[in-house]
Amino acid sequence: MNPHDAAHALAKSLRESADFKELKGAQAELKTDQSARSMLLDFRNEQLEVQKQQLSGVKIAPEQEEKLEKLYEVINMNNTIKRFLQAEYRVAVLLRDIHKIIGDATEEIIDPELMTLPEDKDGNSEE
Repeated sequence: MNPHDAAHALAKSLRESADFKELKGAQAELKTDQSARSMLLDFRNEQLEVQKQQLSGVKIAPEQEEKLEKLYEVINMNNTIKRFLQAEYRVAVLLRDIHKIIGDATEEIIDPELMTLPEDKDGNSEE
């Protein structure tokens, strides 16, 4: 089987998998429950803000951490959101596993030395 055919077969297999079907159903249910959708989006926005601060080296205030924890507890009590998050997690794990398998298969042909950017005369990588 050539790689393109295998990729199409993989895509078909993913679409037909129980995990993808569960995620699709959970997404559809979440979209019809405006309250649950809003709660999830609020949580994700707060989570994103905390992650941005962490990445930029800003210390997270204890109140912010507490707010995020409380939001998580609240959304986890909602069965629609809980179902969606669980399905989303299972699909993410599946995709991560597939990515690792493909990465492992291509590792032998990717030479890290040929993937680096050349350095300028000051020792900085050019971008």
